[in-house]
Amino acid sequence: MLIYNNSLRHQLVCLLRNPRHFLLKSVGEMSKQQHPWRLWLFTIFFLATIFHPSFADVGTAAQYSPPYLPTACSGNDASQFPTNNLFAAAGDGIWDNGASCGRQYLVRCISAATPGTCNPSQTIQIRIVDRAETSVSRPSTNGATIILSTTAFGAIANPSAASVNIEFQQ
Repeated sequence: MLIYNNSLRHQLVCLLRNPRHFLLKSVGEMSKQQHPWRLWLFTIFFLATIFHPSFADVGTAAQYSPPYLPTACSGNDASQFPTNNLFAAAGDGIWDNGASCGRQYLVRCISAATPGTCNPSQTIQIRIVDRAETSVSRPSTNGATIILSTTAFGAIANPSAASVNIEFQQ
C-alpha cells in the first residue's frame, strides 16, 4: 500500500510540474490499458467546470392583493386564473411586450432581508396573468421581477415580507 501511495504522490507532483506532459502520458497509457482512470478523471473534471447544473434566473418578487381584475393579459376574464391561485404579474424584465401572458414559471425563494423569511424547500409553479406596471392592485415593492399573488407569495415566503430574492425558470 505504501508503494501505491508513493506512486500517487509522484503522479500528483508530475501533474503539478507539467500538466501537459501528464495528460499526454495519460492518453498514451490508455492505449496500453495501464491507467485509464486518468482520462476519465480529467474528462469528468473538464465537463463539471464547463456545464452548470442550473438554468434558472435570479430576480426579486413582491406581492399584490385583490382586486386582480381587469388584467393586461385577458381583461375581465376570471378563467385566466389557475384554480390554486398561484399566479403573478410580470415585471418589465420579463413582460416582453405581452408575450409573457400565460407563461408558467417555477419560482423559489432564495433569500430575503430578514433571515428565516424564505421557505427555500418550496418551489411553486405560477402563471403570468398581468403586467406589474399596469395592475389594478399595486405591488408591495416597485421594480420587482415578478409580482406574486398573496397565495403564491405566502407559499414560498413569510407574507409579512415586502419582497424576496427568487430563482425562477420558465
